[in-house]
Amino acid sequence: MTTGMRQAKRPLSALLAGPYGHPYHPMLVTVPIGAWVLSLGFDVASHFASRPAFLAMGSESLIAAGVIGAVAAGLVGFLDLAVIPVGTPAFRTACTHMFINVTLTVAYGANFAWRYHTWAHTGPVDPGMIALSAACVAALGVSGYLGGKLTYRYGVRVAAEANQADGYLTTEWRPTSGPRATTPRAPRARRSHRA
Repeated sequence: MTTGMRQAKRPLSALLAGPYGHPYHPMLVTVPIGAWVLSLGFDVASHFASRPAFLAMGSESLIAAGVIGAVAAGLVGFLDLAVIPVGTPAFRTACTHMFINVTLTVAYGANFAWRYHTWAHTGPVDPGMIALSAACVAALGVSGYLGGKLTYRYGVRVAAEANQADGYLTTEWRPTSGPRATTPRAPRARRSHRA
């Protein structure tokens, strides 16, 4: 394993970025991904609901939650970027991933501001807002692909294979409670009472 690869597996700060083999970034990205994808679903559903206002309001709230989650995930992700050696394919992929995510966070922030300042939540979501959300979700898919490449192809912040091997050691299973398992014994020879 090269020095750069070993370096990219270790956290810059275990407290802030997560301990070795258990980074925080993959856990935190689930918040913006889930919120933004669901907000697009709410946007579309607002055109089919008899009372679309609650879906429109829900979508706006989900966009805001996603922006807050994206900022938190981005800060932790930046710490992971800092351990990747500059000039490597992994670093270039990580920079592209970061650029897309920063752009998405700004775009969703603008989408939230647009909804908050120009719309009274009385009808379905404006088609322009839906188009912006749909484009953002498509870009989110590209960013997710790059994040997966960083993890599964380049092994950024993933424990080394030698450490992973511990999870595949087999041990004999023994019950922890209840009657003890016994092995069958050979029958004892009978003693004769003859003297």
